[in-house]
Amino acid sequence: MFRPQRGRLEWTCINELRTDKSDGTESATGGSRVKNLAEKITAIRERRERYKDMLVELDQTGESQISLTDPDSRAMAAHTRVAVGYNVQVTVDAKHKLIVEQQVTNQVVDMGLLAQTAEPAKEVLEVERIAVVADRGYFKIEDIEACEKAGVDPYVPRPQRGPSVRAGFFRKDEFSYDPTSDNFLCPAGQRLHSYSSSLMRGLKKINYRNSQACRDCAIRSQCTGNQFRSVSRLENEAVLDRMQARIAQRPDILDQRRETVEHPFGTIKQWMNQGAFLMRGLEKVRAEFSLTALAYNLRRVLNIVGLPDLIAALEA
Repeated sequence: MFRPQRGRLEWTCINELRTDKSDGTESATGGSRVKNLAEKITAIRERRERYKDMLVELDQTGESQISLTDPDSRAMAAHTRVAVGYNVQVTVDAKHKLIVEQQVTNQVVDMGLLAQTAEPAKEVLEVERIAVVADRGYFKIEDIEACEKAGVDPYVPRPQRGPSVRAGFFRKDEFSYDPTSDNFLCPAGQRLHSYSSSLMRGLKKINYRNSQACRDCAIRSQCTGNQFRSVSRLENEAVLDRMQARIAQRPDILDQRRETVEHPFGTIKQWMNQGAFLMRGLEKVRAEFSLTALAYNLRRVLNIVGLPDLIAALEA
C-alpha cells in the first residue's frame, strides 16, 4: 500500500471531475466568446485596411492629414491641443477696424499667406501703395518680396531661431551686414567674409566666416561652441533689410497690429457668438465667413456712422 501514490490518484480523480465540470460550463458560453473574438478580429482587419487606403491617399495627394468628420478641415498648428478647423485670414483697416479682405483656407500655418491676403486688400482700397502689418508667423522672405513687388510695404517682425539662438549664443541680428564690402561685422568687431554658397528653397544662400579671427577671439564662447562661427545670407535678403529699416522708423506699428486685427475676431466670437463654424467643407465655410464678415462690417458702420446718416448716404 502506497499512500502517497493513492493520494496522488485521488487528487487526479478530483481534478478530472473539476475539469469535466468546467468544460461543461464553458461549453455553454464558449460559443458566444469565440463569436465575439472573431468579430473583433474582423473589425481590426477592416480598420487596418481602411488605414492602408488612407495612407495611399495621403501619398497620392501629398497631404499630411485626413479628417474623418470634415475632409477639408485640418488640425491647426497654432493650438497646443487638438483643434480641427480652418484658418481664417483677414485684412483690417487701422482707422475704422473694418474687414477689407477675408479668406478661409485649410493651411495649418500662416507662413506664405501674407501676399495673397494683402494684394486683394490693396485692390479693394484702390490705392497705389499700402502698409501691411503681420505677426512673426507670416515671416517668409519670398512672401515679403512678393508684397514689395505688388506695391505693399510689409511690416513683419523677424523671428530669431536656429541652433545658435537655442544654445544662447549671439543672434544673427547682432551681426551687421555691410552691402558695400559684402561682409558681416561680428559682435567682436571682426569681419566675416563669404566662403561658400548653397541653395535653399531655390534661393542662393551665401555663407560667411572668419576662422582665423574666431580662433583668437576672447568672446568666442558667447558666439559658438565650435572652432569658428558662420552666418548666412540669402541672395534677396535686402528686402528684409528694407523692412527692418521701416520697422525701426515706426516701432509702435507692431503693437498697433494687435489692437487692429484682433478687434474683429473678438467681436465675432464674443458679441456675435460665433466661436465655431456651423458648416462643413471649405467652400461652405468660406461662404459662412463671408456672411459673417459682411454682418460685422454692417454693424461696425452703424456704430461709426449711425443709422440716419447711413440711410441718407444710401439715398443720395
